[in-house]
Amino acid sequence: MKRMLAASLIACVAISVAQCTRAATVTVDPSASWNGYMNVSELPANGGAYVFGSGWAPADLVATFAGPVLTLKPNSVNDPATFWYQGGGGPGAPGNKIMAASMYVEQTGTLSGQSVTFVGKVLSNTFTSAHSTVAFIKDFAPNYSSNVAATVTLSATGDFSVTLNTINDPTRHIQFGFETTGVNVWSTDVAPFGNIQIVGVPEPATLGIAALGMVGIVAARRRRG
Repeated sequence: MKRMLAASLIACVAISVAQCTRAATVTVDPSASWNGYMNVSELPANGGAYVFGSGWAPADLVATFAGPVLTLKPNSVNDPATFWYQGGGGPGAPGNKIMAASMYVEQTGTLSGQSVTFVGKVLSNTFTSAHSTVAFIKDFAPNYSSNVAATVTLSATGDFSVTLNTINDPTRHIQFGFETTGVNVWSTDVAPFGNIQIVGVPEPATLGIAALGMVGIVAARRRRG
């Protein structure tokens, strides 16, 4: 009976460890290579049509790290043109576009064919109803023509988690990060619109370590009979 129990435990632990190798957990790491992308649309009052999308520097989104803390604010375009601000840019001028600002890390191949989980913690969220943020994982085709995605809305403080089973193709691009959507705001008017602050959380590596340790313990007990 003892030998059967030990053999069953080893088999179960071995299966768990094998499953762990097909999963990956990522978090908010300030040392990672963060990218920015902006999608711009008309205001709903103007029909809401998509205008353009292009790569932007993270600082232009506006997304900045201070130590481990990532702060996302409403986008503020430093251009007074009427394209961006109703009646022209300046203090008190309403924004004239909806901005969807993506702050993300991209990896090609390394996260494909896995159950990828993106975790973090919202320290504070003072955004008004004019802006919202989601955490996302996106799995893009090699030419970026399409993607599958999983998102979670960050509406309250505390931990968040989002998981996506990525396609088993090493040429696909896996992105994880945040998208903040809302009207653009003149730089001197940003504060009343609020912001969101986020940090990473430790990766749950202890489970795998514990499982490996249990294999050793069970094997040792078997050797002792």
